[in-house]
Amino acid sequence: MGRSCGDALMTGRIERKFRDLKQKKEKALVVYLTAGDPDMQTTRRLILALEDTGVDIIEIGMPFSDPTADGPVIQAASQRSLHKGTTLSSILDMIRSLRTVSDIPVILFGYYNPIYSFGNERFAARAKLAGVDGVLVVDLPPEESYELRLHTDQAGLDFISLIAPTTSDNRIAKIANDAKGFLYYISITGVTGTAQPVIQNIAVDVERIRKISALPLVIGFGISTPVQAAEIASCADGVVVGSALVRIIEENGAQDALMRIASSFTEDIKKALSSTRRGT
Repeated sequence: MGRSCGDALMTGRIERKFRDLKQKKEKALVVYLTAGDPDMQTTRRLILALEDTGVDIIEIGMPFSDPTADGPVIQAASQRSLHKGTTLSSILDMIRSLRTVSDIPVILFGYYNPIYSFGNERFAARAKLAGVDGVLVVDLPPEESYELRLHTDQAGLDFISLIAPTTSDNRIAKIANDAKGFLYYISITGVTGTAQPVIQNIAVDVERIRKISALPLVIGFGISTPVQAAEIASCADGVVVGSALVRIIEENGAQDALMRIASSFTEDIKKALSSTRRGT
């Protein structure tokens, strides 16, 4: 997959990506990486390698000392990253460097505490300058997001929202009304990487969401194999793969073969998604 680095168009990268995928009747592959695991230079190299395999959107995890929504794999990655001295400022510097060679949509994924400590206005300004496209703050529900969104919305950053299996129709409508970029459906209850999603349950919830919102819908949590990704993508606009890739990084982070192994993993998933064409 080639990279383009031209001037940004009026529409954002995330919107353009889903528009282009829809035109090609393809599904989005979104992958999650914990920034700074095993180190920031490797994170940058991984993003570029995965982009070349066809990954459509990158979620960059901001490590936090108490990642309550994450399972043991991503919790361990956060701890390794923090021990290496990763900061929000260093993550933004890495993304800004990435933008000299890549136009892949980038979402900052994490918890509100590091952003609050950094300063909402400062965070939004630095993120925009760095080339961030969206933010997903897992512990910031719509009722509490105003102070951050006052600045991220103004900066043109998409505020990605989560919907859980337990979310009521009324609340889905409220979330979707304020959401930007796409909706992220959590396929399981609990933390990341600890359970297997059930396609029958997902299909029912996706139908509920589709009746309420026309935003692109991606599904994450618990997706770890190409077959699983293709099955789940059949009723969504894309899938998110996180813990499975973070585990590969944990197991191979010190090896020269990491780029090849990680790229092979995402390439296999992208090929499986390519066989899952959109309905008319």
